[in-house]
Amino acid sequence: MKYSPHRHAVALALLAGLSPYLPAQAQTPAVPAVSAAASAADAINPNDPRLPLARRILKLWPIEDVGVVMVNRPAVAAMEQSRAAVQGRVVAEKQDRTLADIAKDVQKFIDEASPIAKESAHKLVEPTIVPLLLKNFSEEELKQIISLLESPVKKKFEDLVPVAQAVLGDKVAQDAGPAIKPKLQAMQQTVGNKLRTAAMTPQ
Repeated sequence: MKYSPHRHAVALALLAGLSPYLPAQAQTPAVPAVSAAASAADAINPNDPRLPLARRILKLWPIEDVGVVMVNRPAVAAMEQSRAAVQGRVVAEKQDRTLADIAKDVQKFIDEASPIAKESAHKLVEPTIVPLLLKNFSEEELKQIISLLESPVKKKFEDLVPVAQAVLGDKVAQDAGPAIKPKLQAMQQTVGNKLRTAAMTPQ
């Protein structure tokens, strides 16, 4: 099979469609009516009696997982779009081999980027999320969250979850993004090269 501009474009389209690290508008949830934006910048008062309660909530609430989610998102997108690209464009006997080869590159990205994102989220979670909790909840409300009782505050806390994840996600992206971006670009380039090679190989 000769070189096909159409198939080359397909490979380039795949690269263009891969999610960048922390996509902007598409992945930022709408901010509900809570005081979130300014809270992250507030300093933590070490004498605030609610501080131990807020820290206890962080131990019970796996919000740090947002870092891993941010790494997995473009990796999953890479595999999904790779599958779509090889179907009908790569001979059947080569499809599994090509995808398995691509999966190794994607996994390499996950293995290298996940520890960076985890470390960043762990470092930033308290200075980012504790001010949110202290600004939006009273001492009694924080106690109710910890005890996981059924109460009106449960809905208020659930409304804060996507906001807190978005705020921490922004912080992690700013902090870990420069270290993760080259790895993501390398993974995308390797995936694209392998798709182009597979598509251009004679059938």
